[in-house]
Amino acid sequence: MNTPVDPEAIRAFIQTRLLDGYEVAMDEDLVLTGLIDSLGVMALVAHLEKLRAAAIPAQDVTLENFRTINDMVAYLNGT
Repeated sequence: MNTPVDPEAIRAFIQTRLLDGYEVAMDEDLVLTGLIDSLGVMALVAHLEKLRAAAIPAQDVTLENFRTINDMVAYLNGT
């Protein structure tokens, strides 16, 4: 079973490591707004794999699953 992921851990990583302190909302579109580019998505996926303690299949790295923090949490926690 995968380890549930804390939404605040995702937000903290994005804000501190990818956005230089810019505060994001849980439902803010990170990809289509250009806040996170493709390299940022790859760094985020690597971080989420550590938080989740499991690999994320490449076919699951989609806009639907990674557009917002809420989308990521729903995907990672299987809801």
